[in-house]
Amino acid sequence: MSQTDPAVDDCPSSNDIPMLGLGTWENDDPEACAASVETALEMGYRHIDTAQAYGNETAVGEGLAAADVDREEIFLATKVWIDNLAHDDVIETTEASLDRLGVESVDLMYVHWPSRTYDAEETLAAFNELHADGKIDRIGVSNFEPEQLREAIEISDAPIVANQVECHPLLQQEELRAVCEEEGVELVAYSPLARGDVFDVPELQAIADDHDASAAQVSLAWLRQQGVTAIPKATGEAHIRDNWQSLSLTLSDEEIDRIESIEQTGRRVDPSFGPWN
Repeated sequence: MSQTDPAVDDCPSSNDIPMLGLGTWENDDPEACAASVETALEMGYRHIDTAQAYGNETAVGEGLAAADVDREEIFLATKVWIDNLAHDDVIETTEASLDRLGVESVDLMYVHWPSRTYDAEETLAAFNELHADGKIDRIGVSNFEPEQLREAIEISDAPIVANQVECHPLLQQEELRAVCEEEGVELVAYSPLARGDVFDVPELQAIADDHDASAAQVSLAWLRQQGVTAIPKATGEAHIRDNWQSLSLTLSDEEIDRIESIEQTGRRVDPSFGPWN
């Protein structure tokens, strides 16, 4: 495996979303969060993902400002929380998110969950207004099941370009991946390392050993080769770099088959308000 840094634009998706990003869920120490964003951007990452619910948009914005990377080069995504999905609340809280992030617009704004105050017509009307006003460049959804995704696509005037869901070798989301491909929607994987559980999977470790790589790199390479964008959380420079080096790893068809035959399965993120419950 090459140990050189991959090219910045090595893996854009069909929706111009860089296929490896930095996730910031549970990165709630302001100094550490800002430092991880700055480190990732200066290493070559160009996709940063946050959310209102993470409580770290201000720190993410500080990391963006500190990095020696032009804003125009960065793909920035955030999400509207489930308490804020009524029409006027979407508008108000999105403007607050932009202020905290220190930007005039975000590249992608997600509906975080189809839950609580979510109403497809009302919520998506507000998202479309923000899109028309240039405050959000793209509209996405998160944690949507196939029927909810198709409903959103039907209702929204602007395209739904992404559905961010839990996806990794232990939750492969075959049906949802197929629906997203059919609808031209990018599937974005959160918790792509199964919250660390991929390191305990013998099949992944064996493949990693064959490539002098890590199980994390194998998992991220598998997602990329399925056309899935991944946003692993990492704070320290070593982990940020290890994930970045996954862009240099290519798995064989036989290795992909071994991963797809893994029998362990299950969600690591399963709140009571999840639409599958």
